[in-house]
Amino acid sequence: MAIDTINGCIGCGTCVQTCPTDVIRLDPTSGKAVITYPADCQICHLCRLYCPVDAITITPEKSIPVIVSWG
Repeated sequence: MAIDTINGCIGCGTCVQTCPTDVIRLDPTSGKAVITYPADCQICHLCRLYCPVDAITITPEKSIPVIVSWG
């Protein structure tokens, strides 16, 4: 599993919309984000970067540095 936890989720759906591999879904019962397909995670950090409340944690041992193509 690449993403460890989603604590403090407010159910905004930003992580669901930004995930390029559809790993995260909103639970219909709780309305909060759930890591549904952890094996498909590409560790792109988009969910973590765009989360407005910093609810997503990616542990260092499962993380790779964020690479940008500019400065």
